[in-house]
Amino acid sequence: MQGKIALEEHLAIEATLGDSQVFGSHVWHELGPRLIDVQDIRLREMDKHGIEMMILSLNAPAVQAIHDVPRAIAVAREANDICAEHVRKRPDRFASFAALPMQDPEAAAAELTRCVKELGMVGALVNGFSQAGTPDSVLYYDLPQYRPFWRTVEALGVPFYLHPRNPLPSWSRFYEGHNWMLGPNWAFAAETAVHALRLIGSGLFDECPGLQIVLGHLGEGIPVQLWRIDGRNGWMKAPHKYPASHGVGHYFRKNFHVTTSGNFHTPSLNSVIAELGADRVMFSVDWPFEAVDEAAAWFDNAAIGEPERTKIGRDNAVKLFKLKI
Repeated sequence: MQGKIALEEHLAIEATLGDSQVFGSHVWHELGPRLIDVQDIRLREMDKHGIEMMILSLNAPAVQAIHDVPRAIAVAREANDICAEHVRKRPDRFASFAALPMQDPEAAAAELTRCVKELGMVGALVNGFSQAGTPDSVLYYDLPQYRPFWRTVEALGVPFYLHPRNPLPSWSRFYEGHNWMLGPNWAFAAETAVHALRLIGSGLFDECPGLQIVLGHLGEGIPVQLWRIDGRNGWMKAPHKYPASHGVGHYFRKNFHVTTSGNFHTPSLNSVIAELGADRVMFSVDWPFEAVDEAAAWFDNAAIGEPERTKIGRDNAVKLFKLKI
């Protein structure tokens, strides 16, 4: 398929490049340059494999792992200015998500407003929980102090991409002796799914019904679990006791979108389409941690209908992010 749009596609700046080495130290000679590059290798890969546009985002955990709050604010601003410059060079091929200093909800709201209104960014991508003040601090965004931030996101009318990061070592004892489960193997999905469910259960989407959240990797495992999450021994008639007014499935189908980033498996894709509908699924690669050729070849030949392929490959992203292409 020609004209695909990919939207979990990362770059790094000097201040954040080292954060990604752990995810590919044995290929760092190639991975590092790919993270820094935007206008060369990346464009050639896009051209070869039918990708018209990539939405750029900062690598992980980057800003979220900077517990010095003023520095987190400064690095986010620097990253956003660099991304915006890349987009200005090729607005026909790139758009960008904002990196946000979520350690300070007021600063995050101000930076997102600047990025959308002044830099023309199409949303935000945030790498999970944030650390603020001390290295062991953990802030999830269902906490009360984030409500004004979420109202700003809703008012700006842009989506928020909740991207994974590993749990802190002090929170990871159940992985001891099994570090192979960290990162994309398991911990990324587990951490992000819990964060998304916290947002749902907190009642956030009752207060901000227009808010739209994007999850990668075909929904971090949540779609296949929706029935069980809400069914939970249904004969006992023991509904969820949380601030939200409805079941998890209600909000997930109304306020969430998922991408194919790093999960190129047709049975899983068809399961997600069955749960959410093709209108809430979008193509992505997860460049440079995944390969454009593998993602594109899989998607172009996946056993789905051609109307669904067009929606997922292009049309849904154009609509959600209001892309002018």
